[in-house]
Amino acid sequence: MMDLYLLRYFLAVVETGSFTRAADRVFVTQPTLSAGIKKLELQVGQQLFERTNRRVFLTDAGTRFLPRAKAILHECNLAVQSLEEAESTPVLRLGVLTTLSNRAVGTLLAGFRQQHPQAIIEITDGSEQELANRLDDRSLDYALSLLRSNSADRAIPLRKEDYCFILPQTHKLAGKPSVSASDLREDYMIVRSRCEVLSETSRYFTDHNVRPRLVYRTPNDSRAIAMVAAGLGGTVVPRSLVDDRVSASALSGFTYSRQLALFRPVYDMPLGAAELGAAFEIYVETVWNVSS
Repeated sequence: MMDLYLLRYFLAVVETGSFTRAADRVFVTQPTLSAGIKKLELQVGQQLFERTNRRVFLTDAGTRFLPRAKAILHECNLAVQSLEEAESTPVLRLGVLTTLSNRAVGTLLAGFRQQHPQAIIEITDGSEQELANRLDDRSLDYALSLLRSNSADRAIPLRKEDYCFILPQTHKLAGKPSVSASDLREDYMIVRSRCEVLSETSRYFTDHNVRPRLVYRTPNDSRAIAMVAAGLGGTVVPRSLVDDRVSASALSGFTYSRQLALFRPVYDMPLGAAELGAAFEIYVETVWNVSS
C-alpha cells in the first residue's frame, strides 16, 4: 500500500527542484522528506531522482511515474471535493504567482470581497510551474500567473506591465526617467532570484560589458525592495512592485514586459462554486483589463 504523503513529497521535490525547498513546502524536516523519498523508491523498486550538489533531476523512471502520481492525487482531491460540494458556502481556491505585487493582489481581492462578502477564498502562493501543476491536479480552481503562448487556451489575458530599475530615493540617479547599463557600472545589484527575466537581465549587463557587484540574492520580493530602499543596491522589478520608498527608471534598451493572466479551471466546478468563479472571472477581467 502506497501512502499518499509519499506522493506529495515526490511532487514537492519535482515542483521545487530541491529537497530543502520541498521539505519547507510540505512542512517537514529535510531528513524526514529524504527518508520518505527513499521509502517511495523502495516501494516502486526504482530510483526516481538523480541528485547533484545544486539540483535534483527526475530519472527516466521518475519521469514515467510523475503523471501517475499526479493522477492519483487528482482522484483523491476529487473525492474530497465531492464531500465538500454539499457545503452551503462556496469556496474559491486561488493560486497567486509569488512575483505579483502584494498590494495589487490585496486590493483586487478586497474589492471582490466587498461585492461577495460571504465568499471564502483560499490562497496558495507558487511559481508558474507550481501553480500549473496544482491546476492540473485540481487542487486549485484559478490562478493569477503569467501568460505564455503554450497556455493561452486556458487563460483570460489581463494587463501588461514593463520592467524598470529601482534605486533608493537618495541615489544620485533617482528621478531620472531612464538609466543605462553604463550609468549603473559602479552600483551594487540586488538579485530577485524568482524574477522571470533574471537571465535576460544578466545578459543585458554582460552585453554592455558591465558587471555590477552582487550584494544580495533573495526569493522574497518585499525583502529585495526593502534592501533597495535601505541603500544596499538596485534591482529590476515589474512596475507594479514599485512603492514610494524607491525611485523607478526605465532601463535603456531593456524592452521586456510580462502579461498577467487568470487561468481558469480545467474541470466543471460544483454549481455554487461555479457561480462564484464566473463572478470572479468578470471582476478580475474588468479590474485588471488588457488596456490598463
